[in-house]
Amino acid sequence: MEFMERMRLEEMQFFDPRREIEFSANRLPHWQQLGGVYFVSFRLGDAVPRPLMDQWLGERALWLGLHPPPWSDEMEREYHARFTAEIERWLDAGHGACVLRQAAGATIVAEALRYFEGTRCQMFSWVIMPNHVHVLFTLVAGHALEDVLYSWKIFSAGRINALKGATGQLWQRDYFDRLVRDAEHFGRCVRYIRKNPAKAGLKDGEYLLWESDLAQGIR
Repeated sequence: MEFMERMRLEEMQFFDPRREIEFSANRLPHWQQLGGVYFVSFRLGDAVPRPLMDQWLGERALWLGLHPPPWSDEMEREYHARFTAEIERWLDAGHGACVLRQAAGATIVAEALRYFEGTRCQMFSWVIMPNHVHVLFTLVAGHALEDVLYSWKIFSAGRINALKGATGQLWQRDYFDRLVRDAEHFGRCVRYIRKNPAKAGLKDGEYLLWESDLAQGIR
């Protein structure tokens, strides 16, 4: 998979509405496309207070009733502007125990993200925040998005719970994902990940950021 790291941005395969798209939904909608680039966010189970989440789910259910998927590009943008952006604001507020603020917990998550590098996925950029994680990557053919996310979560949850002497669910079951649409969108994702710690008011040592050579070249 090393050849992918040497690819120029304009040679990458982004979302193509003319090609087959695999759509699924649990509590959140998910899209997959062979060879696509994904911007994925997943959070700790206590990262959003229950009253806020219940309000969000209710408002989202009403909106989905009026705009059932699959969506046009415009409807997808409206969905993320209304609902994904609100969750991101709550995450940056630092709710919950924020177990990833400590280096030991964040390092375990970093190990999970690196474990399948080059075999199941190719990483471009990621940041581990105190209560959530953002990852920009593409999948190796033959591997599904939900399986890779499950592997990251189950590995890191077991190790972090053992470290804390705790049991039970660490991560929120679902996750947010977007298919990257073009080079401009890719650049926005890179910059969002890079700037997220400062946006959330974090200090050095309260987060872990990693960027590939390709991501580092984007300003």
